[in-house]
Amino acid sequence: MTTARDLLIVSLDVPSGRPVERGDLSLALAGAELVDLLAAEAVTLDDDRILPGLVPGTGDRLLDEAGAALVRQPPYESVEDWLWRRGNGLASAYANALETEERGGGSGHRWLPRRGGRPVRADSPARRRAADRWAAAEPVLVGLAAALGIPEGAADEPAEPAADGADDPVVTVLAAVHGALTELEGVRQRRRIEDAAFDNIWRAP
Repeated sequence: MTTARDLLIVSLDVPSGRPVERGDLSLALAGAELVDLLAAEAVTLDDDRILPGLVPGTGDRLLDEAGAALVRQPPYESVEDWLWRRGNGLASAYANALETEERGGGSGHRWLPRRGGRPVRADSPARRRAADRWAAAEPVLVGLAAALGIPEGAADEPAEPAADGADDPVVTVLAAVHGALTELEGVRQRRRIEDAAFDNIWRAP
């Protein structure tokens, strides 16, 4: 299992003040993939540029796809550009992969309906692993979840601040995720304002 899959499970299972938007989740999942590629030494960061290295097989199809999708020519790709490009439709890809894995694995686990129509998976090793990381307040998982509005207080213990060590590449990724989510929310707000103005034009006498 990967950080991205654990984050998906947390987004489904941990209560938050608002539902997680699919676009937001996709951006955060792309960030989680990059964190795992850093941990596997498949990439390094030069400032905010992603420098690809050898991409060993991780045993996870989606993470291997992420490694294969890296831009391998200078000037390489910024973390922000990676989030937007790789994040396109990524939430659906991870949700479909998990559902297929559990339904096809002979475990008998099913995706169950949740209030509000969101799917929740029945108990499984993957869900327990994600719950264990969340309960342990694993800093990267908690940091990505916090960016999605999932409260850190849901974990048993508060996480250490993710910004410790300003040169840490993981901090760069987390900051880029926060920035991309803020930008996406700004786009949504502009669209809401434009839609409201359009409606007012047609309602005017």
